[in-house]
Amino acid sequence: MDHFNTAPADDLRRMLLSCLHSLHWARRVADHRPYPDADALLAAADEAAYDLTSADLAEALAAESLPTLPADTYSAAHTALSAAHAAYEARFGHVFVICLDDAPQTEILDRLLAAIRSRLTNDPEEERVIAAEELRRLARGRLVELLRGAENCATSTNGAAPST
Repeated sequence: MDHFNTAPADDLRRMLLSCLHSLHWARRVADHRPYPDADALLAAADEAAYDLTSADLAEALAAESLPTLPADTYSAAHTALSAAHAAYEARFGHVFVICLDDAPQTEILDRLLAAIRSRLTNDPEEERVIAAEELRRLARGRLVELLRGAENCATSTNGAAPST
């Protein structure tokens, strides 16, 4: 947490944008430092994500990429997924987002296809709420990874135990 709390604001905002590409979200999370611990940071990040405006959400969605499939996924699955993504983007005007952090690798394709097919039936406002929640979950997972990376850097550069 020390690295997060003491990083220069511009550097931190750039790092936060890799978690969720919303300038408003990144500024809000960075500007409320210092955080006493990772739980407080994650709670603040969640709160900032819940407060995304429609414009903030559009900004974040525009920067998202499609979820990646496991390397051994067969080509017919890629074709089916491409078709489902195209239908989703045509209906909602943005890329499909889903957080699959808790999914075993062997279930990613099935969960992804089931979710996109299910969500294609949503009305645009309902889907906006779901997409915002998925972005929040993605940002949270990416932020946890960012913190882990900072801890590993601190440990490998000075030999001291990371502080969280």
